[in-house]
Parts: sequence; C-alpha cells; structure tokens
Amino acid sequence: MDTIASLFSFITTPVSWVIVQFHKLYGALFGADTGWAWGLSIVSLVILIRICLIPLFVKQIKATRAMQTLQPEMKKIQERYKNDKQRQSEEMMKLYKDSGTNPLASCLPILLQSPFFFALYHVLNGIASNKTIGFIDEPLLASAQKAHIIGAPLAAKFMDGADKVEALGSTTTNVHIVTAVMIILMSASQFFTQRQLMTKNVDTTVKTPFMQQQKMLMYVFPIMFAVFGINFPVGVLVYWLTTNLWTMGQQMYVIRQNPTPGSKAQAAFLERFLKRVAMNPKVRNKRERNLVKAIVAKGRDRNEYERKFINGLTKAGLAAQTDGTIGPKSAAGAVAVDEDGEPADEASTAPRRQQPKRQSKSQRQAQPTAPHRPGQRTRASSGRGADQSTTSLEKSQDGDEGKKSSGRQAGKSGSTGQAKSGQRKGQKPKHPSKK
Repeated sequence: MDTIASLFSFITTPVSWVIVQFHKLYGALFGADTGWAWGLSIVSLVILIRICLIPLFVKQIKATRAMQTLQPEMKKIQERYKNDKQRQSEEMMKLYKDSGTNPLASCLPILLQSPFFFALYHVLNGIASNKTIGFIDEPLLASAQKAHIIGAPLAAKFMDGADKVEALGSTTTNVHIVTAVMIILMSASQFFTQRQLMTKNVDTTVKTPFMQQQKMLMYVFPIMFAVFGINFPVGVLVYWLTTNLWTMGQQMYVIRQNPTPGSKAQAAFLERFLKRVAMNPKVRNKRERNLVKAIVAKGRDRNEYERKFINGLTKAGLAAQTDGTIGPKSAAGAVAVDEDGEPADEASTAPRRQQPKRQSKSQRQAQPTAPHRPGQRTRASSGRGADQSTTSLEKSQDGDEGKKSSGRQAGKSGSTGQAKSGQRKGQKPKHPSKK
C-alpha cells in the first residue's frame, strides 16, 4: 500500500494543504489537538472532492443507462460470434462507437477519486511514522498524533502492535473496537448502495449478463473493503466511510428522482407523480417535462408502469401532451388511450368505414322487395339498381324456361306425328344404303 501511495505523491501537497485549511477552521471551534478538528477536516475534504465530482457522476449515470440499453444487442453479438473472439471485439467496439457509449465512463468517479484516497493515505501514514509531508510541518504533526477519534489515534491501524499504539497514546482494544466498527459500517454502506441499485433501479424485464456482474459485485466489494480495511489508518477509514455514506445518499436521491425506465423505482416515482398532478396538473420543472415528453413519444413502446401512468391520467380527466405538459383530456396534443388505458394510435382511434357484407347470387335473387308505400321515401339508386337487376334475371329465367318447354312440346308433337304417319301408311323406314 505504501508503494502504491508513493505513486500519487504528486497530489500529496494539495491534499495536505486542504486538510490544513480545514484544520484551522475547526481547530478554532473545537481545539487544535482534538479528534473533532482533524476528523471533520477529513470529512470536509471528502465532501469537497465529491462536490467536484458531481458532473462526472452525472456522466456515470448516463453511461450506465446507455450500457443497460445496449445489453440485448451485446448479447446478440456474443451469441453470433461466440467462436470468433476477434470479430466479437470488433463488433462490440463498433456498437460502442455507433451508440456513442464509453464503457469506462461508469468508472470515472472511482478512478478520479483514487489519487485523493492514496494521497490522504500517504499523509496519514507519514503522521504515524512521525514524518512531515507537504504542508504538515512539525507542530501540525505533533497535533495530529495527539488527536484521537473515540479513543483511537488518527494514524493507528487494526494490525498495529501494542508498542506502536501505546506510542500514539492509546490501547489496542480501543483501536480494534473503533476500526472494527468503522470497517463494518463501511462494508454495510457499500452493500446497501449496491443492493438498492440492483433491486430498485434495474429494468427487471431485461435479463442480461450485466445484471449478473452487478449482483456479483454487490457481494465482492464489501468483502474487499473488509479485507483491506484492517490495513487502513483510522483517518483513512473516516475518509472511506464518509465517501460511502455520500455515495449511498447520492444514489438514493438519483433512484428516487431519476429512476431507470422499467424499474421498481420508476413505478414508485410515477405513482407519486400521478397523485400530485391529479390534485394540481402542473409540471414543476424541466426534468418532469422531459419525462412526460419521453413517455408520450414512446407510443406503444411504453412499459407497464408508463401505461398505468397514462391510464391514471385518463381516469382523472387529464392527458399527457406532446410538449411535456399535462392538461385536460380534450386539449390538443393529448395522448389518446382506449378503454383499457392502452395507448392508441390515430389510425386506431379514427372511426372505420363500414364495408357492406358481400352476398351470394342466390341471396341476392331471394331478397324480397318491399312494396312502395305512399309518402315513403324511395330507396337509393343502388337499391333500385339491385331490384331491377333481380327482376331482369327473373324474366330471363322465365323466358328460358318457356323456350325450353315449347321446344320439348314441339319435339314431342313431331315425333308422335311421324310415328302416326308411318303407322298409317304401313311403310318401314328406309335403310340409308337404299336411298
């Protein structure tokens, strides 16, 4: 650890200067040699660093959301090129480039925070070794060695021997209790942060390898903190516990106010949002307006919780509009829904033209014609045409039947006449060869 910390010695001087400035402030309030003055200086250093990293944290959230949306495509590439690792890597890089996603963006806050962590470790290790570092001169070094946090020296470690702990003015029992409690709190806060991310802020409809990796890290990180924590000075444990608590609170705020689409956190957020706008249909800020606009733009691609939100607005006599506002259901740009609250397209909501049912020839012929009554309106031209065509068919059929019957009668009369004439004369019909 000392070797790694020495690699970041270039930032040791700025970190020591910040600690000294905060120590002057808190030393005037609590006393220069107290653990409150030095402990609050470390906590203030953490808060200052995390405030500076907020823009990167926002980028981390966006990168994580983008990676979550790309997981189905990444899985397809892995299955398609599972036997060609080089082609698989090329397709992955092409997917990242086309979507404008950087996988390392989700790790930026941790990577940029690491130099400050190792610099603080280097400063506190110098205090334990009775060495002046950066702006920590000999008077400040003596003051820091006298500072105790709940009975444990600022520079003491869980693994330190009794002689070294006694030289710092404490006992191993105090050091073990304080460091053990801090390590447990540090691991528990890390586990809770990762767990609420997995259980509340993940789209449960998509099962991807990314979710399995996050679930594994939920158990790996706390174990890593517990193992490395026994080698951290008390001041570093204060630093790491503070940054974990900050991350946990920051994560809770993000999950509550900007949840991942399709997650349980989004269901809770839309439920709260629906209750508020049902009483006062006013969108407060730009973030809410963009959320409503995104839900309207999705159309039939809305998830279950977004459809429930639209259905709830409909029951309240309201509707989400295309500009991101919420107004009366009859307003222009409102979202149309069907009876079940499902989003409906314009084509489905428009009244359809009823096509006449096609009838067979026999049905058309058998259709009776109603007699015309005085004072009654005549049928449409199409109806008259149908009646005329029906009567013409009947006439033609009657004529054909009459012709056939007359022909049959003529044939019968001719045959009987010939037979009778042959019988009268007593002549036999001639053979064709004798003609």
